[in-house]
Amino acid sequence: MAVSVLEQGNEPQAVLIAGPTASGKSALAMALAERHAGIVLNADSMQVYGDLRVLTARPTVAEVARVPHGLYGHVDADTDYSVGRWLTDATSALTAARERGLVPIFVGGTGLYFRALTQGLAEIPPVPEVVRAQVRGAAVGLDSPALHAQLAALDPETAARLQPNDRQRVLRALEVITASGRSLSDWQRDAPTPVLDASRCVRLVLEMDRAVLRQRIDKRFEAMMADGALDEVRALAARRLDPSRTVLKAHGAPALTRHLAGEMTLDAAIAEGQGDTRRYAKRQETFFRHQMADWPRATPDDALEALLGLIKTPAP
Repeated sequence: MAVSVLEQGNEPQAVLIAGPTASGKSALAMALAERHAGIVLNADSMQVYGDLRVLTARPTVAEVARVPHGLYGHVDADTDYSVGRWLTDATSALTAARERGLVPIFVGGTGLYFRALTQGLAEIPPVPEVVRAQVRGAAVGLDSPALHAQLAALDPETAARLQPNDRQRVLRALEVITASGRSLSDWQRDAPTPVLDASRCVRLVLEMDRAVLRQRIDKRFEAMMADGALDEVRALAARRLDPSRTVLKAHGAPALTRHLAGEMTLDAAIAEGQGDTRRYAKRQETFFRHQMADWPRATPDDALEALLGLIKTPAP
């Protein structure tokens, strides 16, 4: 008879649930948390911000009341939150969950967070603001593929892992090599022991038909608008933050901000926000396919049963 890995003596370090936006990850995590006395821990880089609960699809007040949650909405919008800071916070949340006797269930769509959690994160020194300004100033007027070509000449290993249009990560890699004289790939080879041993975790990536996912994304964005997303963006715009702040790039926020400034109609802003989110989902799927190829897969309809099956399988 199979022994549950959640039983004492054979307990997984954590449950990890990844998937594209709007694929039903949060509902799945809550269903599992209710069955196994768990806490849902956020692994999404936008849901950490407190200003955009609706637009980033953070759990509702009612959902948080159902099961314990952590790492949601705890960062101010005037902060550029990094994967390193998330890993520090996640490590503390993991310790607290164990002390409370709760099963930690990490859920989100930010693949880099999962990679840092299970593969470690290099201790790259901070990039001085003067270097950041230098690199970003030199990038003005250059398209993303041109920047990617620059990176390929300096750090071909990192460039091979990044999409040519992933401008932010390409710039980050250029900043690191300019500031430290070492490539990002070189730093990452020196990553310390990871917080979690992937082989001792229950892991799952949600997959679904792309056409269905597109429909879900569009409908969810419309629901967000009905729930007050535009008011959230209006309040955020009133803070007059530095335009480079990460939270201002939340999917839909740039278009809705332009609508509030009278630069486009609301219908056009909604359509742009939906399109931006669909493109992001495609990038997420690409990351999961290439960087998390060894994770088990399941559709949203089969995911809970699949997770319960994995939980009942003893860890190696």
